[in-house]
Parts: sequence; C-alpha cells; structure tokens
Amino acid sequence: MVRTLAPAAVVVLLALAPYSDLSVGGLLPGAVNSTGSLQLLALMFVAAATAITLDLMFGYTGLLSFGHALYFGFGCYSTVILSNIGGLGFTLGLPLAMLLTFTVALVGNAASLRLTGIGFSMATLALAQALSIAVERGFLRSGGEVGVTYGLDVLPAPFVGIVNTRNTYWLALALLVAVYALVGFAVRTEAGHVWQAIRENPLRTGVLGYNVYASQLASGTIACTLAGACGAVYSIVMGGANPSIVVLGYSLSLVLMVVLGGRGVIWGAVVGGFVYTYLNERLTAVSDSGAVSALPHVIRAPLSQPNFILGTVFVLVILFLPGGLASLFRTRSHDPVDAPQPRKSVLVGDTEQGA
Repeated sequence: MVRTLAPAAVVVLLALAPYSDLSVGGLLPGAVNSTGSLQLLALMFVAAATAITLDLMFGYTGLLSFGHALYFGFGCYSTVILSNIGGLGFTLGLPLAMLLTFTVALVGNAASLRLTGIGFSMATLALAQALSIAVERGFLRSGGEVGVTYGLDVLPAPFVGIVNTRNTYWLALALLVAVYALVGFAVRTEAGHVWQAIRENPLRTGVLGYNVYASQLASGTIACTLAGACGAVYSIVMGGANPSIVVLGYSLSLVLMVVLGGRGVIWGAVVGGFVYTYLNERLTAVSDSGAVSALPHVIRAPLSQPNFILGTVFVLVILFLPGGLASLFRTRSHDPVDAPQPRKSVLVGDTEQGA
C-alpha cells in the first residue's frame, strides 16, 4: 500500500507545483511557479523519462547502448520537421514522426543486435554518429548547427509562449508518469522476466527455449520508440530541436543517469535523471554567479567547472554506492526476477513427460 501511495502522492505534489509561489532559497531559478523553475523541472522530467527507456535496455535486458540519443533526437527532429511541412501540422506530424521513430528503432536494433557485447555498443554508437553528422550538415531541413524551431501556428496554442510554461510542465510530468507506468508494467510481464533472465545469462535463457534475439529486439524497439516520444515532448518544451541532443555526449549522459540512479531500478533512473539534469543546469548558473567569483581561487576554480563537479559526484557514487543512489534504499541490486520456466516443447520430451 505504501509503495503505491507514495509515488501517487509525489505526482500530486508535482502537479500542484505551478500553483505554488514558494521560494526555495536559490535551489531553483526563482519561485517554484516561476517560468525558469518550471522550465528546469520540465527538463528534469523529460530526462528522467528518457533515462527510464535506456534502463529498460541496459538495466533490465543487459544491452548497453552508446547511441540512445539517436532515437531521442530522431523523435525530436522528425516531430518538428514533419509538423513544419506545409499542410501537415502538428496533429499529423506527431503521429507520423512516432511511426518513423518506431521503424528506425526496429531496423536499427535488428541490425545492431546481430552483434553482442561491446560490438552491439559500438554499432549503436556508429548509428548515432550518423544522425549527428546528418544534423550538423543540415540534411532534411534539420537546420545544421542552429537547429530547427516550430513554425508559426504549428504547435497547439496551449503550448506556445512563456505564459503557457505550466502547460508544458504538466505535459512533461505526464510523459514521465506514462513512461514509468508502461516500463514498470512491461518488466513485470512474462516478457519482462525473460528480459531480466537474458540480462543475467543469455545462453542459459536460450537453452530454456526462449528466442533471445527476438526478446532483445522487442525490448530495444520498445525502449527506443519511447525515447523518441520523449524527444517529441522535449521539442514542445524547448520549442524546437537543437544538435546538442544527438551528440555522443548526450548518449553518455543518459548512461550516467542510469548508473548514477541505479541500474535495473526504474525509480533509480528517475532519481539519476533528476540529479544529473539539475546539477548540469544549476551548476552552470552557479559557476557564473557573483558569489562564486568572490571566493578564494582554490575554491573558485573547481566551482567554476560544472563538468568537474559532475564528474566528482559520479566517481564518488561509483566508489561508495556501486549500485547507484537507489542502493541506499535497497538490499538487492535488481528487482526480483521470476525465473522463466522451461518450455516443454524444447526441454521436455515425450519420455520426460511420461516419467
């Protein structure tokens, strides 16, 4: 009961945040309901949702992808570009973008999964780099280094302008809740148990009669399509797409979020996404503030380098909390796995049945 009510209470509190003018003493850019604070929180929600999708692959299926930004970025860019095409608009552009993202996720994973281990990781990296290069060169109206924004009257009116920041905030929160619920449901199905068995021992799972390749393909396609949906919401929150979301650094940051929060724990990915995004956004603002400039050089130097602080936090977590921040509240590194039962058609012959 507590495990069910606690997340629901948190969601309700977050949903009410736009009505609060509480000031939290510099932790946020302004009051909780200020434009800057709601924008930051919305970005944290999108990052956490995207981290959950990677955790489905990495934490629950054992597939380490260095190219998850490919699908996030593809969903983001395709939504903006298709919506801007004359006559389509957002109403048709969004579902078409999601259909394309699903297709790319299916084909990309089908090809990458022909390799295993580090080979799979390198294949995902290569595919992501291909998109990054295409975006930087401005292929297919991607805008090059400048990026691309929604045209006039393309986005629905409730999501346009600073005055509607609370609506984009609620949209990002709804995305996080939906992704959390979908992935949480998926990993508790029979297919989810098979994914976790593959994570522990792919060979043994195959011997039990399960199609390892097909199971991994299903997990990867679902995860990458959901990442594309996260990218679509990101485009609404930001009003467009920019090349920073398709570079290698963004893929690695998603991996860091999962490891930081706790691999194989959905709410751990949420915590990791929150912490990483918050530190990444706020440390940049703090490092440029007058308060830091007035400090002695020995203190000012590290505080003026946000990446140094982020790296230090990550190293400390790895050293003292190998299971991520989630291990502070857990005694086991992974959710319980109900081992899949052997399929009779594979392991149980007529002789055994009669024994």
